[in-house]
Amino acid sequence: MIKTIIFDFGDVFINLDKPATIRELKKLNIEVFPEDILHINKDYEMGLVSTESFITSYIDTYSSLTPESMTTAWNSILMDFPKYRFQFIKKLSEDKNYKFILLSNTNEIHIDWIKEKVPFFEEFKSCFDAFYLSHEINLRKPNLDIFEYVLNKDQLKAEECLFIDDTIENTKAAEKLGIHTWNLEPTREDVIDLFTTNKALF
Repeated sequence: MIKTIIFDFGDVFINLDKPATIRELKKLNIEVFPEDILHINKDYEMGLVSTESFITSYIDTYSSLTPESMTTAWNSILMDFPKYRFQFIKKLSEDKNYKFILLSNTNEIHIDWIKEKVPFFEEFKSCFDAFYLSHEINLRKPNLDIFEYVLNKDQLKAEECLFIDDTIENTKAAEKLGIHTWNLEPTREDVIDLFTTNKALF
């Protein structure tokens, strides 16, 4: 029996254009991404480097970048947050039939943009019993320790949890711990179909 539902954020609630950042950087003649840049991306997502250090690393590597152009390119992945999805989770939270947790790989630049552009973000956040962002807890998916962290911190039984994420690596990792999963395909599925798509679990 499912008692807790753990939601990803990107492409579950807010729409993403995942190739956008690379596409925008290519417009600035940035085509190659060395290993140290890929590494700092992960470190930034885990909150292990500051926003200032993150942007400086890019500017030191690519002379064509400015702080403004880097931030714009970095945020280009973020699209719209359909209000009907917010209304869906708000109604569920008011019904109080389940515990709701948000678990997202994200970073300070993206969250600052969301806070500025999404007028109902704080109300959305309040719909959850816990709201875990990778850069705040220094952990990231698909590493198993982030799922263990949530299970332990919220005193959850894996078999009583459903984890929803659009990335197969993340759902496969959660399954290793016995968590039920829904690998949501954003081009043909929507989080508001949660109970019809996963009716066998409820």
